[in-house]
Amino acid sequence: MINTRRQFFGLLGAGLVSAKGSLSAAPATASLAGQYDHGHARERASSGGSPSTEDLLPVITPNVPKLPWTMEQGVKVFNLVAEPVTSELVSGRALNGWGYNGTIPGPTIEITQGDRVRIIVENRLPEPTSMHWHGFEIPIAMDGMPGISQPLIQPGGRFVYEFTLHQAGTFFYHSHMAMQEMTGLIGLFIMHPKEPLTPRVDKDFGIILQEWAILPSNTVPNTMSMEFNWLTMNGKSGPATTPLIVKLGDRVRIRLVNMGMDHHPIHLHGNTFYVTGTEAGRIPPAAWAPANTVLVGVAQARDIEFDAKYLGDWMLHCHMPHHMMNQMASMVGPMLESGHGMQTGMGMEEGMGMLRQGDALARENGPSLGRSIGISAEHERAITNAPLGGRQRAMAGMAMTGGVGSQHQGHGHEQQAGQEQMTHPASTSDPWRVPGYPQDMAMTMMSMSKVPPQPETYGLAPGWSGEMMGMMTLVRVLPPDLYEQVMERVRASA
Repeated sequence: MINTRRQFFGLLGAGLVSAKGSLSAAPATASLAGQYDHGHARERASSGGSPSTEDLLPVITPNVPKLPWTMEQGVKVFNLVAEPVTSELVSGRALNGWGYNGTIPGPTIEITQGDRVRIIVENRLPEPTSMHWHGFEIPIAMDGMPGISQPLIQPGGRFVYEFTLHQAGTFFYHSHMAMQEMTGLIGLFIMHPKEPLTPRVDKDFGIILQEWAILPSNTVPNTMSMEFNWLTMNGKSGPATTPLIVKLGDRVRIRLVNMGMDHHPIHLHGNTFYVTGTEAGRIPPAAWAPANTVLVGVAQARDIEFDAKYLGDWMLHCHMPHHMMNQMASMVGPMLESGHGMQTGMGMEEGMGMLRQGDALARENGPSLGRSIGISAEHERAITNAPLGGRQRAMAGMAMTGGVGSQHQGHGHEQQAGQEQMTHPASTSDPWRVPGYPQDMAMTMMSMSKVPPQPETYGLAPGWSGEMMGMMTLVRVLPPDLYEQVMERVRASA
């Protein structure tokens, strides 16, 4: 059943007409070959080659597909399906969340300034939802605020949004049900300007920043948590994030969008960039300022641009220390093991360390479902963050990645350039362990051995995944010969 504005606003006149045709869900896994190929077409056009069908440079969104559209009487028609989605944060670490068209985050929508669009949103979730078009200057009836601008979209229902877009820049769409935002319901919405921006870029990337609170024994995010142990870029946590491939001399734009509970200071190694846009559009060039770290606040977008003048595999990551790790969670009291000991369910004050009696290390004041992600349903056991030996090392590895079947098991992939295993010093004496300190440097050096290969990681140094964890990826500035080798592999993987 289609919930039209006629049903909700009886005095507003005729309802909207549903678009024709069946829903076409984008694939759950998107190849980047086509996205890069669009860039090559524009490069050829700008250098005097064959004309491109679209002079504006499409945005490359690693691990996220593009949403297809059809044209009906001058209107671009898109179909979005809100539904449960199963994906992987890293190989072997499942996430059961909610997304759009089979992906978390949802597929990227790209339009050109001045387009009229019709977006049919279907709800296949077990509860009502709505859709908000973040930062759009559109009629109130299209804003997506339940109870004010539209009725809730009930399970099995649809809602038709239609509007003309006069803005340009980096925008996004998301559910306007607060807890649903924490389950993955967000996607990029790129509005290209009618005329290309100057200076023109050679590569344009889009990345959505998200955070998750997921117990080691679970796959469903705890949306009530205020502490997060998995941090992702486009639905993947390092080292499973796909590197951004650029050629030496390219001008690069990276669009960053944050929809979570934490702000993220995103830092790029080895390069100075300029912040050129926000979630409201282009910043006047006179206001650009050089930086190498940009704070992307909650519900914000930031565009950064730079000239790729320096060869290297440069980290791009959130600089909050806990966001550069996987499975990082606070432990106020004794560590616990499933099936025994203290149960979850204490109050918010206790969980955040605001104690009215006793001390923080007392058994009754251990971590609980409040500030923490709820690990307190486990039984006390001895463990260290430093390298362990034998069975202890194996158990620690399973805890880091969420269990058997993780990249620690190797998956039978042979080692290649960029996928070699990193080794630690002799673990029998725990040389990195410092008495009296609860955390050790070694925790951040748990190499994800034999990472499932991607064409974009070809040629990386052995042990490259040693610190590639959490909200982190690579910007690979490559010489022309290596760039072409990598791109050949990207195209061959399509």
